[in-house]
Amino acid sequence: MDRDAYRNCCSLVKIPRPSYEQFWSSHFVDYIDKDLSYSKFFKQYLLPNHPCMFSRRFTEDWKCRKQWVSEEGKPNFQKLLQEFDETPVPVANCNAKEYNANPKQVMPFKEFIHYWKEYIKNGHSSPKGCLYLKDWHMARDYPEHNVYSTPVFFSSDWLNEYWDTLEVDDYRFVYMGPKGSWTPFHADVFRSYSWSANICGRKKWLLYPPGQEEFLRDTHGNLPYDVTSAELRDRSLFPRSEEACQPLEIIQEAGEIIFVPSGWHHQVYNLEDTISINHNWLNGCNVDIMWQFLQSELSSVQKEIDEWRNTMDSWHQHCQVIMKACSGINYAEFASFLKILAEHRMSVLNACSSGNSSDYPRHLSETLTTLGPYHAAFDLQRVAHIIECLLCNEDFKRLDHSTLTLQPETMLQQIRDTIQSTRGQHLLYQE
Repeated sequence: MDRDAYRNCCSLVKIPRPSYEQFWSSHFVDYIDKDLSYSKFFKQYLLPNHPCMFSRRFTEDWKCRKQWVSEEGKPNFQKLLQEFDETPVPVANCNAKEYNANPKQVMPFKEFIHYWKEYIKNGHSSPKGCLYLKDWHMARDYPEHNVYSTPVFFSSDWLNEYWDTLEVDDYRFVYMGPKGSWTPFHADVFRSYSWSANICGRKKWLLYPPGQEEFLRDTHGNLPYDVTSAELRDRSLFPRSEEACQPLEIIQEAGEIIFVPSGWHHQVYNLEDTISINHNWLNGCNVDIMWQFLQSELSSVQKEIDEWRNTMDSWHQHCQVIMKACSGINYAEFASFLKILAEHRMSVLNACSSGNSSDYPRHLSETLTTLGPYHAAFDLQRVAHIIECLLCNEDFKRLDHSTLTLQPETMLQQIRDTIQSTRGQHLLYQE
C-alpha cells in the first residue's frame, strides 16, 4: 500500500461502499490484463467490494498450470496420480441434496480419478452420480509442492494468517470436477472474500450483489438451493423472487482468476472438466462485514432457543457454544483472531521503527514486508474500530472476559500507542 492510498482511507470509520446498482442490469465485470498496482486494486475493488477478473497472464508461471494440465488443456490424470495416489480427499455428490448443500464422502484420490475417467468415457454420466472433489486442503497436506503462489492482490489475508499461526486449519482449497459438476447457491464462509483460479477448464458463475439474496428467500426465510430452478417463479413459494435483479453471469476461462467480493451470493458450474484453486480470505476492508455476519448468526441462535432463556443461568454462554458449532467461530474466538492480527502488525511497525525485522513471525515476514508499514497501520486502525464495536456490544459484554486471550481495553490502548509512536517518527508520513 502506498502513502496516498493510506491517507485516503486511514481516517475511515465506516468503509464507504457505493451502491451495487451498476451490477443489477450488467453482465460485465472489469477484466484486468495489464499490470495493476496493489494500491489501485485496493481502492477500485477491495474497498468498494466489487468483483473483477484477472487474465491468464497472472497464473502463467504457476507450476500446476504446466504439471497438472495435458498438452490438450485437459487434466493430466497420470501426473496427478503420481503426485497424490492414495491421498484421502473430500468428494461431494452433485446429484444429491443434503439441506442446502451436497453430501460429502472421503475417498482415496486414485479412486476419484478412476471414477472421473470412467465418467468421461461414459459421456459424462455415471450411476454413482456427478462427483466433485472440493474443499481439499492440498496446500496444507503438501506444503512442499509450491505449485502456485498467491497473487499480491490477495496477500492481505487475515483468515489464513490466523489459522497458520495456530497451525490448526486453513481456507485454501483445490477443486477438481467433471463437466456438469456444480456448487449450489451460497455466500462464502464468514462472508469472506474469495479468489478462484482455473488451472484448466471453464466455469460459469452466477453472482448476486449483496442484498439481492433477500428477494430470493422462500416463505420460511430460507435461501434457494438452485437459483435456476423453476420453483423460484412460484410466487406462493418465493413471493419476492421477481424483485431480484438478474445474476451477473460470468464465464471464466482456463488460467483466469475471479475475485468474488464479500457477501456476493453465487452459484458455480463447471462447463468442462475443470481444476481450480480457491482461497477464502478477509482483511481490514471487509472485517466489518464479518462482524455484521457474526452478530446476525448469534441473533439467529438466540431466536432458536429463546424459549429457554429464563430457565438457564448460562443461556448466553450456550448461545456462544451453539454459534461456534454452527458457524465455526464465536465472539471469544473472534476476539482472539483480532488479537493475533493486531500483535503481528504492531510488531511490523515496531520493527520498522527499530530496524529489526526479527521481531515478528518469520512465516509472515515476506508478506508483511511487501505490503509495508502503511498497510500495517491501516490494518491496526480497522482492528481498533472493531474492538470499539465489541466493547459497545451487549452480548460481548456478557462474556467472561477473564477467559479471553484479548483484554479489549488493553489491546485498544496498545494499538493507539503503536500508531502514535510510529507517526511521531514519521514512518507513516515520510516522503
